[in-house]
Amino acid sequence: MTRQRPKGRRPSMGVVLRQLLPGAAVAALLAAVGILHVAARAEVVDTGYTLSHLEAENRSLTLENDRLRLELATLKRSARLEKLAKDSLGMAPPAPGSVTVLSRPAQRAALPRPVAVAGRP
Repeated sequence: MTRQRPKGRRPSMGVVLRQLLPGAAVAALLAAVGILHVAARAEVVDTGYTLSHLEAENRSLTLENDRLRLELATLKRSARLEKLAKDSLGMAPPAPGSVTVLSRPAQRAALPRPVAVAGRP
């Protein structure tokens, strides 16, 4: 059974709040969820842009690294170094018979290592 209120009388503030508060709470909760969803999506998009930029930078640096490796291999080529030694530095291969190969000396017995004594350097 519902209570009927007399005509012309306004409902009290407590009654109005009890009727509107659940709806307002649900609306506030939905708004908060919506705002959090938009913030999360914005973060995902920003991270995607950052990832794309870093991938492009990685490709660029990889190409530069490959180019530098090729340049290094070209500069270290023995034919190039030999030509540079002959032309720029005036070097030549040694004349036959001018190279003497030395034999390795026999191993000497290892001398005992000095022992440190306390108080003496």
